[in-house]
Amino acid sequence: MTHAVIDDHLLRDFVAEDLSEQLNRVASEYELATTNLYFVRLCKSVIRARGGQLTGNWSPERRRALGQRLLQLPDSILIVPMRLIGYRMAEVSGAHRVSTLGAEAIAAAEHLGGPLCVWDGDDGAGIRSAAAASGIDYQTLSR
Repeated sequence: MTHAVIDDHLLRDFVAEDLSEQLNRVASEYELATTNLYFVRLCKSVIRARGGQLTGNWSPERRRALGQRLLQLPDSILIVPMRLIGYRMAEVSGAHRVSTLGAEAIAAAEHLGGPLCVWDGDDGAGIRSAAAASGIDYQTLSR
């Protein structure tokens, strides 16, 4: 089965078992994967939660529960190793106006041959155009 790369917002929803209809569809059609930087950004949000969109409005108890789930992230959720995509990330960054986080997401989806799925609140022109130029199926999902 092909992997879909999901961003940190969608990873949070999946791990917290708070799936939208769209995320549930993606999870039933694909194996799930994420990136190192999406994973770290979610972990940082659990620890710091300073009003951000990821977990800023969550209670401390809910954040702690999410943190425990992240510590026990199922093996079924693949995190693409940087050593496999690092060079491609550099190429993507050099060719497009994307952050390192965006370049990793594009390179991971390209490496896995599946779609890149992002929360529609994080949709951006840079990552969208880099995905199109790389032939990546780019999907925005609402929550």
